[in-house]
Amino acid sequence: MNKVLLVSMPFGALERQSIGLSLLKGALMREGIACDVRYLTFAFAEFIGFEEYQWLSFEMPYTAFAGDWAFTEALYGKRPEVDQGYIQEVLVEKWQLSHESISRVLRVRSFVHHFIQYCLDAVPWDDYAIVGFTSTFEQNIASLALARQLKARYPQMTIVFGGANWEGEMGCELHRQFTFVDYVCSGEADESFPALVKQILAGEPVEDFGETIPGIIYRQRGETHYTGQAPMIADMDSLPIPDYSDYFADIGQSTVGASVMPVLLLETSRGCWWGAKSHCTFCGLNGGTMSFRSKSARRALDELEHLVDRWRVEYVEVVDNILDMHYFHDMLPALAQAQRPVQLFYEVKANLNRRHLETLRAAGVTRIQPGIESMSDHVLKLMRKGTSAMINIQLLKWCQEYGIGVDWNVLYNFPGETEDDYAQMLRLFDQVRFLKPPSGFGPIRLDRFSPYFDDPGGHGFVNIRPIPPYRYLYPFDAETLARVAYYFDYDYEQSITGDGIFDRLVAYISEWRSAPEQGAVYVLDQPDGTLMLLDTRGNQRRNLHLDGLAQAAYVFCDSYHTASAVAKHLRELYPDSDVSDEQTTRLLDDLVQGRWMISDGSYYLSLAIKTAPVYEDFKPPLAVAYLDGVPRPASSYLAPELKPA
Repeated sequence: MNKVLLVSMPFGALERQSIGLSLLKGALMREGIACDVRYLTFAFAEFIGFEEYQWLSFEMPYTAFAGDWAFTEALYGKRPEVDQGYIQEVLVEKWQLSHESISRVLRVRSFVHHFIQYCLDAVPWDDYAIVGFTSTFEQNIASLALARQLKARYPQMTIVFGGANWEGEMGCELHRQFTFVDYVCSGEADESFPALVKQILAGEPVEDFGETIPGIIYRQRGETHYTGQAPMIADMDSLPIPDYSDYFADIGQSTVGASVMPVLLLETSRGCWWGAKSHCTFCGLNGGTMSFRSKSARRALDELEHLVDRWRVEYVEVVDNILDMHYFHDMLPALAQAQRPVQLFYEVKANLNRRHLETLRAAGVTRIQPGIESMSDHVLKLMRKGTSAMINIQLLKWCQEYGIGVDWNVLYNFPGETEDDYAQMLRLFDQVRFLKPPSGFGPIRLDRFSPYFDDPGGHGFVNIRPIPPYRYLYPFDAETLARVAYYFDYDYEQSITGDGIFDRLVAYISEWRSAPEQGAVYVLDQPDGTLMLLDTRGNQRRNLHLDGLAQAAYVFCDSYHTASAVAKHLRELYPDSDVSDEQTTRLLDDLVQGRWMISDGSYYLSLAIKTAPVYEDFKPPLAVAYLDGVPRPASSYLAPELKPA
């Protein structure tokens, strides 16, 4: 009975491993403690069907919490009036779901009792002294429902919870309300959970936890206690490589496994270097772990190589909040040099330059999420994004050129915005309609841990309250719910923006997504060294020939510049021309009028993309010779011919 079982319950994504549980297993194995991980997500997908599982996971609105609600009867028993209230207020009135969709949710719910019973019978629980549940997004009620049954059947078993749903105040309140949960690991549990496990298995008294293990929520004489925030992992290289063996064993044994295309998860950093400098006002990520820490390039590459070679999955999603910019000087060039057939996803900041995009594509990064949430400079300042509409459009243009997929969004309803912000945005959209449309859109949420949540009154928010689904998920009073919730509704002290402009914005983006522009603006190099611009937008064919000053100005504005900067550049290229700022402005404005460029009134950006897929034969410049200054020719990521920079 010295074994530990870590459990991932519905609705964890079927195609993704639990990197948190996999890291904890690796940490326990280092300590000589036997540990298994079970993905009971696959079992539930077998009960309800793969398509239903994916539909509820990805197509249903996530703040409806339909997946959580499906398990409430298993946790609390029958509550017909409460359940009818949820269906009416959340599914019908808020989300306006069809009768067919509501019936599908109810059908899923009808399998829950049998699924819980299956879990109790199919897993050899007698083998485990400690069972830990991870809970993020819609995993909480399912995990609590099974934990409650386990505690009733195995009262000596120790139940531990962790994950984003149990961080800080939320974890303390949930622990207080659900007495069958023995311990909570709040925050980064890489050190606290193994220490807790060793102390439990050694039979040491609970009174010692407050002195020895930060980050633990425990119960003493019926009272919930918190030992304080767990220390952040400072040395990311000290973490074990996540052990995904249980995931691939479970997917291999599942009847729905053939329908799942696994994605490998890789962690190369934690925290957010931008958020540490300028916390985006609406962002609730990281909680108390904003400080940015990253793995060395060598460790990141070795871990990637190990995971890909071990599991033979070549699509890798990096779970970092933001890419470490130092990787452009070591890790990414080395990965490009290795020429491994790996495709990666990374979250990045939008203000990258063309060379950054070249390096990303050469390294196998085929999809990014650059944190683009608006195309209004004013709204972006309200967000504290540290970017601009021109920067965002520039990035989208280059991504289209290099064949890099982009996930971006449009958020609205920010305190301080104006209707004109969105009127200007709609006019801008017309000019860049050939670029990739937003992946999503919607009003901002008020999320726990965000600056808006920490100081609602200072930003004009009033009447802060948990979003309605929480009332149906947890039978608690309003004050308790406020300590459990992560998502909140709000009102403004005064109306800021009329609903009409939002309706126009939503309609435009919806139409853009359903009928994207098939044409584009292209730049074609001519045999005589001049340029030909070709516009195929709107089923038209028009072109413009550029040479001399106009050609030089257009090429220079591949990245955005002011008119005075362009004029200075032209005078350096053509010292005998004596071109003035005024002449340059007229030239640029003519190109804007012809819809070959765009301008925000201060900066100018060329719209044309190159027709040649420049990334296919691209050989990136290697900014460093050896990682960390030490030659390691044995690594497949470093070619032996590398020379010192």
